[in-house]
Amino acid sequence: MGDGQVAGSTTQAGSGLVLTVLASSQFLMTLDSSVMNVSMATVAEDVGTSITGIQTAITLYTLVMATLMITGSKVGSMMGRRRAFALGLVIYGAGSLTTALAPNLVVLLIGWSFLEGVGAALIMPAIVALVATNFPAEKRPAAYGLVAAAGAIAVAVGPLIGGAATTFASWRYVFVGEVVIVVLILLVLSKVVDVPPSKSRLDYFGSILSVVGLGMIVFGVLRSSEWGWVQAKPGGPQLVGLSPVVWLLIVGLLVVYGFLRWEGRLAAAGKEPLLDPAMLRNRELSGGLSMFFAQFLVQAGVFFAVPLFLSVVLELSALETGIRILPLSAALVVAAIGIPKLRPTANPRRVVRVGLLVMVVGILMLVAGMDPGANAAIVMIPMLFMGFGLGCLSSQLGAVTVSSVPDERSTEVGGLQNTATNLGASLGTALIGSVLIATLTTSAIAGIEDNPAVPTSVQQQASTDMASGVPFLSTTQLRSALNDAGVAESTADAIVDVNEEARLDALRVAFAVAALLAIAALFPTARIPRVAVGDKRGSS
Repeated sequence: MGDGQVAGSTTQAGSGLVLTVLASSQFLMTLDSSVMNVSMATVAEDVGTSITGIQTAITLYTLVMATLMITGSKVGSMMGRRRAFALGLVIYGAGSLTTALAPNLVVLLIGWSFLEGVGAALIMPAIVALVATNFPAEKRPAAYGLVAAAGAIAVAVGPLIGGAATTFASWRYVFVGEVVIVVLILLVLSKVVDVPPSKSRLDYFGSILSVVGLGMIVFGVLRSSEWGWVQAKPGGPQLVGLSPVVWLLIVGLLVVYGFLRWEGRLAAAGKEPLLDPAMLRNRELSGGLSMFFAQFLVQAGVFFAVPLFLSVVLELSALETGIRILPLSAALVVAAIGIPKLRPTANPRRVVRVGLLVMVVGILMLVAGMDPGANAAIVMIPMLFMGFGLGCLSSQLGAVTVSSVPDERSTEVGGLQNTATNLGASLGTALIGSVLIATLTTSAIAGIEDNPAVPTSVQQQASTDMASGVPFLSTTQLRSALNDAGVAESTADAIVDVNEEARLDALRVAFAVAALLAIAALFPTARIPRVAVGDKRGSS
């Protein structure tokens, strides 16, 4: 029986359950980091560590997941997609249970950062392949749209779930809930149609090269905010007079280049590569991957900055912050499901371009809304625009990438796709974060130096202390710090006013950079096909 026949029969019976299983799994893979981000202080206290320790756990989770995606996709092909999916779920569930019971940071790192990261590296490529296996071409845009929407929704509602759990119970219940969901998915996994495993071998040397190369790049990007991109930050580590980040990126890129050359040699010799570099020369696949990278680059940047406005500038709770971001989730689901349903033959290139332009409009509205009198309502309409734009991209990109190669290579595409999204998300957060802190620092120092209400001695001290970077503090946090330092009330008022203006300047610039990134993403859209996946009118 061919893939198309399998997909057809599956779609006729139980496709809703299959889609629920795959979308729920995607939701789980994305939920952890967004929950942990709003619960860091409580988690740190519970496991007896510092905020830095929890940030390390978050970094390592992303690192393990991103570096193993390509290897995980190959293992999925060798084992069979459903079996790899099930194994990944078992490992992920064990990691979630370990995390829920973690008494200290070491156990948290083992459970969350390592076990969950390994599980995700098996699950996420398999999700892409299982959609291709279980749904015919004309149904895939809607299926991929819902799966992608589930991941984006997890990012948006994570603060809401994490805030509610931490406020009313314990962050540990989130991970217990994940174990329950994993068990439920495993109970109905037999309903998901599989494709027999392929007879192939794992390229161990290529796996090592991919893990080392991608690991150095991702780790460098994740550490850029603390160490600096090129010039080392004051007090930070140095290597030959420069930040370790630039060396990690240089060596990582060289290793990735060596990995591609090695894989090319294997393919040319008729051996089994971990990844066939010829796939990357596929115009539609490279176009889809570049769009995935751009989508998550912009999405992560905006999701980094918007909560800062709500939780720091407006001092809303994690629960209130999550509620304000919910319109994005609603618009995203409507677009991701509605477009394939109402316009199944819509031009994918046009839909993607419309999505990017709508996102640009939403981000520019945020730029315009960063005024001293702004309140939480200012983000509602931009979040609707962002959600609709992301939904447009989600409705098309998964089907575009998978349809660009034969179905038997869908697991490899899943590995590449998730590598692109992880790289984009890591870089987006780091880049927008660096821009925001750099602008905040420049604006705050200039504001204090130009403010006659701030004594000269305080100006000089502030310029020295803030040279390495100004923390993004709420007014309450800043006043408390100034009071503890014994700063006069009139001087403290002046510094608070400067900080409030500097925060808005930083957010404006950060959002403007995000808009520029979204506009830049329009250029490679020429590689996205004009004909919808499964549109028989376009096949000739």
